[in-house]
Amino acid sequence: MRTTHEKQKILLVEDHFCFAVGLKTFLTNYAQDLEVIGIAENGQKGVEMAKELKPDIILMDVRMPVMDGISAVKIIKKDLPKIKIVMLSTYDEDEFVREAILSGASGYLLKDTSPTELIISIRALNTGITLISPDIAKDLVRQKYIEQKRPYDKRQTEWLSVLTRREREIFALLATGHDNEQIAETLHISLRTVRNQVSIIYAKLEVKDRFEIIQLANRLRPV
Repeated sequence: MRTTHEKQKILLVEDHFCFAVGLKTFLTNYAQDLEVIGIAENGQKGVEMAKELKPDIILMDVRMPVMDGISAVKIIKKDLPKIKIVMLSTYDEDEFVREAILSGASGYLLKDTSPTELIISIRALNTGITLISPDIAKDLVRQKYIEQKRPYDKRQTEWLSVLTRREREIFALLATGHDNEQIAETLHISLRTVRNQVSIIYAKLEVKDRFEIIQLANRLRPV
């Protein structure tokens, strides 16, 4: 059983070495509860290192030489189903997202996700929420309604477009059970600022409490 002080072990699977090193440096410096234990340069190496190192979380690129990320996800989830895998990609095509999630990935984030949002998203994995970049989620939900030949209700994903980047960061923390004090500490902002931002978020999303925030976040689960 993991203790509250034990770090989450992360494996990076990324063929762009500079990006991987930069990400490792940021996580090391700004997330004391996360530890990068290795970097693999392709999917095949990622599979090997996953079996050897048994990480808690893998941040996986999609397109890589030797073996692509989605193929690696399928193998890892079959042999090590408890490992949570989040795809980090520059590609937002629906087919990549759907195949990754269906293969067992716990999320699909774009590489231009802000570092703060990335850390929040990694921590949110323990809540069971599927992590999808806002722009991708909006397209997926819209496509779902088109396929089912149902009227698309923009209110289902309205927050994706009406919230600012900072508001999305606070939304993610609210959805994972953080109180105002924890949000202020995590984002290094004042408690008063958090309260003001939370009020703005409630108004924009037309919700009255945090339970409705969680319900709204759960609508982003791909089906």
